[in-house]
Amino acid sequence: MLRKFSTLFLVGLAIASGLKAQNKYWKTGIVKDEFLYTKASFPECHSATIAETPKGLVAAFFGGTKERNPDVEIRVCREVNGKWTAPVAVANGIVNDTLRYPTWNPVLYQVPGGDLLLFYKIGPKPSMWKGWMIRSKDNGVTWLKPEKLPEGFLGPVKNKPVTLKDGSLLCPSGVESGKTAIHFERYDVQKNKWTMMALPPNNANYESPIQPTIMFHGKDTLQALCRSKEEAILQTWSYDGGKTWTPLSKTSLPNNNSGIDAVTLKNGWQLLAYNHAVPNATWKKGKGPRTPLNVAISKDGIHWYAVLILEDSPVSQYSYPSVIQSKDGMIQIVYTWRRTRIKYVEVDPSKLIPLKIKGGEWPIIKGYKAPVVPSSNHG
Repeated sequence: MLRKFSTLFLVGLAIASGLKAQNKYWKTGIVKDEFLYTKASFPECHSATIAETPKGLVAAFFGGTKERNPDVEIRVCREVNGKWTAPVAVANGIVNDTLRYPTWNPVLYQVPGGDLLLFYKIGPKPSMWKGWMIRSKDNGVTWLKPEKLPEGFLGPVKNKPVTLKDGSLLCPSGVESGKTAIHFERYDVQKNKWTMMALPPNNANYESPIQPTIMFHGKDTLQALCRSKEEAILQTWSYDGGKTWTPLSKTSLPNNNSGIDAVTLKNGWQLLAYNHAVPNATWKKGKGPRTPLNVAISKDGIHWYAVLILEDSPVSQYSYPSVIQSKDGMIQIVYTWRRTRIKYVEVDPSKLIPLKIKGGEWPIIKGYKAPVVPSSNHG
């Protein structure tokens, strides 16, 4: 009996040591891992977004008693001298003295050489929300009067816009249901003019692809990845700078019907933050648990390499990441942590050790020799 116990103990110790080693491996490159705040006047929060201003990082999210409740407001934190300021409410859904709606899905974007923009939505539910925007001319310290977007325009629906060659913004947008749920909007910052771009061709095989994120692939080639109910991240490509798009198709990466976000790094590689939750029989309508929360990179947007596991606890959810690369080359990520706080993570991409994702399965470490990822200013 003693020998059997000793054997089981050693096996258990080996497994624990292996898990600890793997956990350490998947944290390689993380420089900061902290909450935007630890105490707040509101119990719930969700849908964070981040941008870099000339004076530092700014993050926003919606918070209140509960998603969909009228008291949910857009709140902002700023990084000042290495510390985050307390959340400040900057936008709400007050219509008049007797009517108030919740706010939804803020999206921050720093216009190169211009204002810091904060897009958001107001409405009783996603199918009825309207697009709004506020501007800051002092890096998020104060905000101007809210501006309602033209009828039919929502602005970027979850993920940040990208700046096109002509200086206009291409906004990944869309409604929250239907076969053609995603679309793209062009915003001419100088003329304050909105233009609806072409939708990807309707594809009856896919239901409600939503919340696209845009990546650059050189010249006029763009790729948009989308959240879906298809148990896989969907993609569409544009070869004319976002004017037209290819039919949707499945990627090799899983999706649990939860938000994703990507950024094109300075070295030309793509970086994606998402839930690598593998589908199983317990999922309903393609919706799975919002854990773990992962980061992968790709050179071509097709073949992906695993680099980070930000969260892997089975407790609650870790979702809706927002990611940018700051001027110093570091990766900046914010995301929902158990619906009670917003987590902030800074990553040094030069320290990442990629392992190839095969067959949609997150890799297990077995002495794999990682490919060399070229660096460019920590790119």
